[in-house]
Amino acid sequence: MGNKVVRQDFEWVYTDQPHTERRKEILAKYPEIKSLMGPDPHLKWIVSAMVFTQILACYLVKDLSWKWIFFWAYAFGGCINHSLTLAIHDISHNVAFGNKQAKWNRWFAVFANLPIAMPYSASFKKYHIDHHRYLGGDSLDVDIPTYFEGWFFCTPCCKVIWLFLQPLFYVLRPLYVNPKSITQMEVHNALVQFVADFIIYYLWGLKPVIYLLAGSILCMGLHPISGHFIAEHYMFIKGQETYSYYGPLNWITFNVGYHMEHHDFPNIPGSKLYLVKKIAADYYDNLPHHDSWVRVLWDFVFDPSIGPYSRVKREFKLAKGD
Repeated sequence: MGNKVVRQDFEWVYTDQPHTERRKEILAKYPEIKSLMGPDPHLKWIVSAMVFTQILACYLVKDLSWKWIFFWAYAFGGCINHSLTLAIHDISHNVAFGNKQAKWNRWFAVFANLPIAMPYSASFKKYHIDHHRYLGGDSLDVDIPTYFEGWFFCTPCCKVIWLFLQPLFYVLRPLYVNPKSITQMEVHNALVQFVADFIIYYLWGLKPVIYLLAGSILCMGLHPISGHFIAEHYMFIKGQETYSYYGPLNWITFNVGYHMEHHDFPNIPGSKLYLVKKIAADYYDNLPHHDSWVRVLWDFVFDPSIGPYSRVKREFKLAKGD
C-alpha cells in the first residue's frame, strides 16, 4: 500500500486571493488586455460540432459489442465529453454570447451538456462562481476535498482509487460541503437531459446511452485529460496554489491549462488566454507550471508529500446575503 503522505492537514492561510492583486497590477501595466474580454464568436460553432459528432457516434456504436462500446467511450467519446465539460466551464463565464445575453449562455450550456448524458451544467455554474469568488474557501469552495478524502486516500493505491472516483466526489461533495437549494435552471437542465437520453434510447437502444455515460465517467476519472483537476490547484510546491499547464492537450480542452491566467481574468475566453500570457510574459513566464498532465497524475500518486490534503484553505468573512 505504500507509505502515508507526509502532509497531515490542509495548509491554512488568512490572506486574500493573490489573483485579485495580480489582476490589478497587470491591467495597470497592460491595459490592452481589456480588449481580450468579451464573448468568443467561434465557441458556439465548435461546441455545436462536438455535440453533433457525439450524436453521430451514438448511431455508429449502436450495433457494436460491449467491449468496443467501452473502448470507444474511453478512447474517443469520453474525450469529447470531458472537453464539453470544459466548454461548459468557459460558457459559465458568459463567453459564448456575452454578459448581456446571460440566459442564452445558460441554455447553450444545457445544449453542450447533452452528450454528457447527466445533468451537469446548471449545477456547475452555481458552484463555480464560488470557486472563483472564494478560492480555497472553507465550506465555500467545493473544489476542496473533504477531510475524509485527505485522511483516507493517502497511499498510492488509495490515491489511484480516488482519481478513478473523482466524478462521484465532484457530484456528492457539494451536497455535503455547501448544500444549496435546487434552482429552476437545474430542473430545466435535468428535464432536457433526461428527454434527450430517452430519445437516444428510443431510436438506437441502450448501447449509445451507455457509450455516453461510460465516456463521461471514465474520462473524468483516471484519464490523461483528468490531470487538469490535479494540476490546477494542488500544491506541488509549498505555498503555490494555482498552476498553469502549457502542453498540447490545451488544444482539445479550451485552454483550461492556462489556469493562472484564467483565475486572473475569468471573463477572457479560453481561446484568448495564451494572449494574456504573451502580453504579460513578465508576470507568467517565471511562475511554476506543468508541461504534462500524465506526469501530474504520476507524481500525485507516487509522491508521498502530495495528496488530497495538498490544498490551500482560506477563511472568508461573508457579508450579509452571501
